[in-house]
Amino acid sequence: MIKYVTAGESHGKGLISVVSGFPSNLNISEEFINEQLKRRQAGYGRGLRMKIESDTAEIISGVRFNKTLGSPISLFIKNSDWENWTDKMSVSEKNSDVEKISIPRPGHADLVGTLKYNYDDIRNSIERSSARETAARVAACSFARKLLSVFGIEVGSYVESIGGIFSKNNFADKLFDSKKVDSLSAERINSQSDKSSVRVLDSQQEKKIINKIKLAKKRGDTLGGTFFVIATGVPVGLGSFVDYESRLDAELSRSIMSIQAVKGVEIGLGFESSQRFGSEVHDEITLMEKQFKRKTNRAGGIEGSISTGLPIIVRGAMKPISTLMSPLETIDLSTMKKIESRRERSDFVAVPACAVIAESMVAWTLANFFLQKFSGDSIEDVRNNYMNYKDKLFGRTKQNFSGR
Repeated sequence: MIKYVTAGESHGKGLISVVSGFPSNLNISEEFINEQLKRRQAGYGRGLRMKIESDTAEIISGVRFNKTLGSPISLFIKNSDWENWTDKMSVSEKNSDVEKISIPRPGHADLVGTLKYNYDDIRNSIERSSARETAARVAACSFARKLLSVFGIEVGSYVESIGGIFSKNNFADKLFDSKKVDSLSAERINSQSDKSSVRVLDSQQEKKIINKIKLAKKRGDTLGGTFFVIATGVPVGLGSFVDYESRLDAELSRSIMSIQAVKGVEIGLGFESSQRFGSEVHDEITLMEKQFKRKTNRAGGIEGSISTGLPIIVRGAMKPISTLMSPLETIDLSTMKKIESRRERSDFVAVPACAVIAESMVAWTLANFFLQKFSGDSIEDVRNNYMNYKDKLFGRTKQNFSGR
């Protein structure tokens, strides 16, 4: 199994990722990783922090001449704002002038983190629970994205809605229509959505969303939204139903829910499938040119927790960010009296960034299942195992069932 761990605080010296389990000879560059980090920072409605930081990852170990060595990989992302926080985030003696935060924000980890870890300063909870941590994730998951691309698997995303504003064109209809699968490309979806300042596919929707973000700013409020992540080129057979840890849909859901402020995940039609007849939900099976085909992809590319070979479709919902410039009511822990919530520098909306982070998490999960099935010490070993599987897959179905 591939693994990664992140470390670092939002305003500390920087963020660290340590990645392990990848085969040797996977070609990757710092430029490739930094392009994904740049995409994570984009989007109308982001806060002042994005103007301060220009995230770039430095590969410290595990890569030589742009190829993985098969050993653990370590990455470092510097926090440019660290210079302004050296006293507040010092690892040594505390400066007596450093403010102790006692006012928690509703909707954030401020209060629960402080109670759980017995902190005497909410700053300790703020720093690690911050979504700043996801920069380290995106850097780590770039290795998964690169590995998948070697085998023609691409992961893309677009924002479906922000602040309840949807496009008149239901782009999801195309995702669930298997007849349009051949024209469906995650790479093309990214190419189009990345051109939008809020990563939507409809210019009229973009204008309406920007106007609503402006309204939220004026009111000192924040907005959430929904997004789709699509993975194309995924082969049949990733995941399993034999035990709960092997279920592809379960792991995909877990990975998306691990992103800060995500409150809901669907695979395929998701909750909508509970409102339809079974005949309107399940994907009929046909045989064309000696290959199994589906008339639809309502299951989102997964049946019985195993990939079907159709695009993987995941939908996520992000709540509005917890920091409000027109704050909600809370309790000051130092006095136990009612007070307005603390203001902490933040975004007004981060759904476009969340979609990019979700891409990374989906890529990681798929790469993990891919390597479990086609593992090898080098990328050449993985390729051989994958090609052998594909050759057998197309020839064995009739052979397995004939004569039984």
